[in-house]
Amino acid sequence: MQKIGFAEALDSIVTSDPRYGRGAYVFLRDALDFTTKQQKKIKGVSVRHVTGPELLDGVRRYALKEFGPMVMTVFDSWGVHSCEDVGNMVFNLIGAGVFGKTDEDSIEDFKNVYDFAEAFVKPFTPEKPATGKSPTHLPARKAARSSN
Repeated sequence: MQKIGFAEALDSIVTSDPRYGRGAYVFLRDALDFTTKQQKKIKGVSVRHVTGPELLDGVRRYALKEFGPMVMTVFDSWGVHSCEDVGNMVFNLIGAGVFGKTDEDSIEDFKNVYDFAEAFVKPFTPEKPATGKSPTHLPARKAARSSN
């Protein structure tokens, strides 16, 4: 049996499940690579398997690094709005033979791990002043005097 390439797998996936943009799957593959490299730095050994919550943490960190405050805009354009969406994409890639899984892995591993607004909007939201006072405003401009 010939192994299917990533591009061919994506063609098949986005045809059968058009909910998510092709770029989302490319990003997910890159986020998995990012996650395994980060785990290797921490653990000092080669990582053979990443759990759903570990991948979601890697997706969060990689998305913030790559897209900054535009992350929700990018994800929205791909149809990705929740951790469950990431799980659906992972299992689409598993079904296509691109990603592997263990017997312990489940789509349930991706449910309610974190809130997207909390993970991707809050880091860029300015903090409110601690005193509760409204910020001081610059003095109003004086109207230009007309010369007669």
